[in-house]
Amino acid sequence: MSDIQTPTSPTATSSAASTAPAPLEVARIRVPVRTTGSEIRAVKIVWQRELIRFFSDRLRMVTSLVQPFLFLFVLGSGLSKLTEASTGGLSLRTFLYPGVLAMAVMFTAMFSAASVVWDREFGFLREMLVAPVRRSSIVLGKCLGGATVAGFQGVIVIAIAGLVDVPYAPTLILAVFGIQLLLAFMITTFGVMMAARVRQMQSFMALTQMLILPLFFLSGAVFPATGLPTWLAVLNRIDPLSYAVDPMRRLVFAHLSIPAAARARFDPGITWNGWHVPTLLELVVVTALGLVFLGIAIAQFSRSE
Repeated sequence: MSDIQTPTSPTATSSAASTAPAPLEVARIRVPVRTTGSEIRAVKIVWQRELIRFFSDRLRMVTSLVQPFLFLFVLGSGLSKLTEASTGGLSLRTFLYPGVLAMAVMFTAMFSAASVVWDREFGFLREMLVAPVRRSSIVLGKCLGGATVAGFQGVIVIAIAGLVDVPYAPTLILAVFGIQLLLAFMITTFGVMMAARVRQMQSFMALTQMLILPLFFLSGAVFPATGLPTWLAVLNRIDPLSYAVDPMRRLVFAHLSIPAAARARFDPGITWNGWHVPTLLELVVVTALGLVFLGIAIAQFSRSE
């Protein structure tokens, strides 16, 4: 029995063709062109994010000031009774004040850099790195944000200068604030450089605790950088924090009325083979180290994540 084929009419063929789905168009993805304006905007957004994160965490703002206040008022007041006979009338709290200023900035800057590890653990860092902007802009925004936050913490310590017999001279306040910003930038870039390859927050916190206290104590923040054993003097000279503590102490002592002998003993300055390092060169060292750390951090983030 032969198959019976029903001829297809042209009308039916045309109707079937008209009802067939049209081919889907592939959506085109347009990647914005990198411009100077877009890079600056990326830096600004990352900077703002660091500030929003800090100011929304009031507990962090308070706890970051606990250690500086303990060193300044508890340790300084407690040891003043032991040293008042040999300081020429200089309060130990006044001597510790520049070091405490550096401590407030250092702790806050290092913990601000910890946000890099935190973002990596929760996957947010990967989303930032795939954005159509240079990774150097993201790193720079992180560093500037951390430096701004640390600088704000330093302002709080500057505000209590009168409680330790440091005068509120406008030139002193402005100069110390400027040095604090340089120090905050250097420490933040140092922290971001370390955080670039750390995968877990616990590891970063352990590394931070291992580095912060040696940097602080070796900087001369709690003792004069003169008459030290050779090994301690060498460590003091290679400690980056020393070149921020010393100019701040010079500024503070320049506004104090103390005997010349006490000034020479407690504010000897940093020397290189007997040559007194000028304040301007110390600030250049701090700035240069910050730029070097920033460059290393950018190079590390430029590798595949």
